[in-house]
Amino acid sequence: MSTDTARVKVWDPFVRVFHWSLITLFAIAWWSGENHEMERHRQAGYAIFALVLFRVFWGFAGSRTARFATFLKGPGAVIAYVKAHDPEAPTDGHNPLGGWSVAVLLAAVLAITVAGLFAVDVDGIESGPLADWVSFDAGRMASEWHEGVFKAALTVIGLHILAIGYYQVLNAHDLIGPMITGKRDRAKGEITTDVTWSPVMALIGMAGVAALTWAVMGGFRFG
Repeated sequence: MSTDTARVKVWDPFVRVFHWSLITLFAIAWWSGENHEMERHRQAGYAIFALVLFRVFWGFAGSRTARFATFLKGPGAVIAYVKAHDPEAPTDGHNPLGGWSVAVLLAAVLAITVAGLFAVDVDGIESGPLADWVSFDAGRMASEWHEGVFKAALTVIGLHILAIGYYQVLNAHDLIGPMITGKRDRAKGEITTDVTWSPVMALIGMAGVAALTWAVMGGFRFG
């Protein structure tokens, strides 16, 4: 540990790649869906599915600031943070309020992708890879959930962007830079530890996610 003025490691590379990749792929999925580019929409959806699965895995096996146990706090901690919150104080990872917004967004995006796997369009022409596992009516319901949760996720994303703007512009608290470089300035007298992660766990996670995504894309048909 150190108290010098060097920059502090906050985010590991996997968290940063996840963040910017999800933004890009979400935009592609939205654009392709609106323009009926269904093959591209499916490809973006599979990539998002894999990304979110890995982020969930990394929330248990990743670096300290990536772990759910680090940033998902109870109601008391969230209320205390809101009441005593100093917007200029540096945050080691997600703050108690931001942590829950991340969890909600992850859950919403996972729900969108899972619903899309079972979804069927009104004519039964376009469908997800797992649509054959459910009835047509269930597939239509999945399609409605796919679209409905997407709209809800847009609201969460909008609130997330507003919060970042509040910190970034009104309080001159840089949240974007650390998500690019992985580092922020060390506060005076601050004591922190480096953000370390296991390459072995990362490889295990990537291999598992790749295998599951491949199986899903094929509708779990291996013959």
